[in-house]
Amino acid sequence: MILFIIILLAIIGFIYQRYFPVWGVQCTNSINHNTGLINILDVRDYNETYKDPIQVAINIPLGYLRRYYGEIDSHRIHVVAANHLEKNISIRFLRRKGFKVMSYTLTDCECKHEIKKKLSCRKENSYGI
Repeated sequence: MILFIIILLAIIGFIYQRYFPVWGVQCTNSINHNTGLINILDVRDYNETYKDPIQVAINIPLGYLRRYYGEIDSHRIHVVAANHLEKNISIRFLRRKGFKVMSYTLTDCECKHEIKKKLSCRKENSYGI
């Protein structure tokens, strides 16, 4: 019975770590980067970063974050992730290491696609199409 409870708690902890949203961190599509105040940390894989680079970001993929988190200068961070799983794991890890995650951006977010659609509609309307 005790073994069953331990296994059940381990499974619940695993699911919580990966899939439950992180509270207290805002999602934002625009990054206000002040040089000394907030570092932008890109936790996407290298092949995703290569296709859509962010010039001022520190690129440390999630798989390498445990090894290279010491290279992050500031303790105030904005996280750029590809999906909710990367976001949740990286923010929880950084908080445990003493970093203050101020906000995050998801590159696969549907709201980003909606914004692109609105912008393309505005361009079409401004050209009289």
